[in-house]
Amino acid sequence: MMKLLFFVLFLILLLEKWWILVVSLILLTFYMMTFPVLSYFSSMSFGFGMDLVSYCLVFLSVWIIMMMMIASSKIKFNFIYESEFMLIILVLLLFLILTFCSSNLFMFYLYFESSMIPTLFLIFGWGYQSERFLAGIYLLFYTLFASFPLLVSIFYIFGSYYTLDYFLISLNMNNYLYFSLILAFLIKMPMAFVHFWLPKAHVEAPVSGSMILAGVLLKLGGYGLYRVLFFMNYFFYNYIWIIISLFGSLIVGLLCLSQVDIKCMIAYSSVAHMGLVLSGIMTCCYYGLLGSLVLMIGHGLCSSGLFVLANIIYERSHSRSLLINKGFIVYMPFMSMFWFLFSVNNMASPPSFNLIGEVLLINGVLSWNSLTSLFLALSSFLSCCYSIYLYSITQHGELYSGLIYESGGVLREYILLFMHWLPLNFLFFKIDIFTFWI
Repeated sequence: MMKLLFFVLFLILLLEKWWILVVSLILLTFYMMTFPVLSYFSSMSFGFGMDLVSYCLVFLSVWIIMMMMIASSKIKFNFIYESEFMLIILVLLLFLILTFCSSNLFMFYLYFESSMIPTLFLIFGWGYQSERFLAGIYLLFYTLFASFPLLVSIFYIFGSYYTLDYFLISLNMNNYLYFSLILAFLIKMPMAFVHFWLPKAHVEAPVSGSMILAGVLLKLGGYGLYRVLFFMNYFFYNYIWIIISLFGSLIVGLLCLSQVDIKCMIAYSSVAHMGLVLSGIMTCCYYGLLGSLVLMIGHGLCSSGLFVLANIIYERSHSRSLLINKGFIVYMPFMSMFWFLFSVNNMASPPSFNLIGEVLLINGVLSWNSLTSLFLALSSFLSCCYSIYLYSITQHGELYSGLIYESGGVLREYILLFMHWLPLNFLFFKIDIFTFWI
């Protein structure tokens, strides 16, 4: 475990060497493949360790961070505070690894909140418009407001039980403790009706900020719920979150169809998918928990790839509007294939990893209550609708004649998209690894 942390700290010394950093992170992913993947916490050292959930999310973090560096070539070639940008990304990676590997509840809280600071710097420093300050404030205050009760409950647990280790806490639960322990994670996911910070943050963030937000930071909420539900033994109010999440997925699916901003539509689709994940976690059954883990990984890769595609269009047309960005199948035919692949993956078609996740989740939620079938069917149908709509409206129609387009695509962009697509579709064949958990 310490080897992994020291490796990331060593990378900070290589800030001036862009491609050496990328190659080092690729080598780190190959090195992580040699780690033992176990259903219980192992490789323990200094209060840090890994189980299967930690391993999957750390691996996803390293993979997404490496692709963020490849996607941000505009910063590199324009020399816009290149070293500072790389430093923020590596510090964010360090915080994410520490968050997912901590076995102490307070240390988890500390790193969970710390990961927001580099994200804010990314939005403030390299965002697109002046509204990025408002988006950053939304992100900051939504998260801080929800996480303060969590901090108070952590102090209460330590004062009453003298331990904060996940596996040693044994609580006499009450309603106040229940709500304060999970509120921060519900807003971080985000749950529908407290999701307003997410579209704003996505629209104003640079491509790297959108990739890490969709790819990893939304998964912090799910990971936190796994850890606190492990010792809570108090599930009486879980049905409230399942109902809100399923109803929210349906409403947000309808909202997606009314968007005119490409990034906003992809951001709302993330909220819809995270609603399904949250309902699966709250069932606390085998298929629900397993499906939520699988869908979080699949969604992280698929949503990040869609934001890369949105940025590729934005760099050509300098607009994110669906009213202007049309007819790209004529201008970038090979990129249109990637639009199709990621759109069908977003609606959970075979052989995508999302399909396995959604099948397991639907199985878990239906086993909890068969009345949820209507919401699950409609949200899955709407997922298909807005994915097809996004593809067809950007690729078909006439090119807007008032814009001057640049190149039709470079090798770096194709490699970046392929690195999103490959694990998203080939992990399908190794799903047995994920059944080790629970």
